[in-house]
Amino acid sequence: MNGNLKKSVICGIIANMLVLANFPANSQEFHPGEVWSDTDGKPINAHGGGILFRKGVYYWYGEFKTGKTYLPDCNKSWGGTRVDTVGVSCYSSTNLADWKNEGIVLSAVTDDPQSDLHKSKVLERPKVIYNKVTKQFVMWMHIDSTSYAAACSGVAVSDTPTGPFKYLGSFRPDAGVWPENVTDTDKDPAKSNPLARDFKDGQMARDMTVFVDDDGKAYQFYSSEENPTMHVSLLTDDYLRPAGKYNRIFIGRSMEAPAVFKHAGKYYLIASGCTAWAPNAARSAVAYNILGPWTELGNPCDGADADTTFHSQSTFVLPVQGRSDTFIFMADRWKQWDLPDSRYVWLPLEFNENGKLVLRWHDHWSLNTRPMIGQTVGVPTQL
Repeated sequence: MNGNLKKSVICGIIANMLVLANFPANSQEFHPGEVWSDTDGKPINAHGGGILFRKGVYYWYGEFKTGKTYLPDCNKSWGGTRVDTVGVSCYSSTNLADWKNEGIVLSAVTDDPQSDLHKSKVLERPKVIYNKVTKQFVMWMHIDSTSYAAACSGVAVSDTPTGPFKYLGSFRPDAGVWPENVTDTDKDPAKSNPLARDFKDGQMARDMTVFVDDDGKAYQFYSSEENPTMHVSLLTDDYLRPAGKYNRIFIGRSMEAPAVFKHAGKYYLIASGCTAWAPNAARSAVAYNILGPWTELGNPCDGADADTTFHSQSTFVLPVQGRSDTFIFMADRWKQWDLPDSRYVWLPLEFNENGKLVLRWHDHWSLNTRPMIGQTVGVPTQL
């Protein structure tokens, strides 16, 4: 083992030991749906977010929502309320319970209405991944016009996890490229075919997430073609653009809010239906190849309010470092008419004996009392 590799392995072991050390026997409990305050005593403000783990620290990025909730005229047909965009917030933690506010790491623009980041525009579902080759932290996000007609992806970079991030611009992914699983019918330039309509200028991209595989390859999942179909797209080695290889998945299923993770060599996805701010039954799926084919597994939620995903919508699935096969389902409980008061729903994610995902409601729970994978779901087992 060469010196650099040995040093990297040792650092990784130490980082995981530090994480484990910060999960005491009586670990602080999670209380899904309740107000969650940061270390300054203020409500955590990181909606539609995701988490990056780096050198023993978790970084939670999300939409910072504040101010008055209003309904633009262009969105009245579907109830698309919003608040003026402020930017992307970041919080840090070593134990997933106590979160320090690191501030706004990508700020909105107030003096240029043409800017993607102007307060009147849409910035949603920011996700940050780390590129080991370029040593950059790369943020992907959904960038849109107030009416959601632009349907673009935005990218920003930083040399540190707490920013500030430099915005590089927006685009529609995969311009001039057909998906790997395209058919002749898909290429029909009929007005009712958004895939062919948008071939030249790039595909529509709304709700999205990004995922880094074990081999360092990164992928973007995004709702496309006016939202009925999702795309999964390989990114370039620097994670800054699409690499020109993608597939259409969940064709005609109208899925958004994707959250992707990997377990036991298989890829899993949890998403929602498209019902604006109203919660709906979650969807889940599995694949042996990240580009597909994907097989749907049904609604992972079980028990009361399963048909509304416990009144929430997926945003991320977090693998807990130092805890083998431990995953946390992260979701938002949106408040349509008071968006800044939207809450967070974090629940333990399990697998049943048939290998399907299972989510059950817990008024409170901790990492030390979650059921173990392979155990009967719903029966707490001390780790």
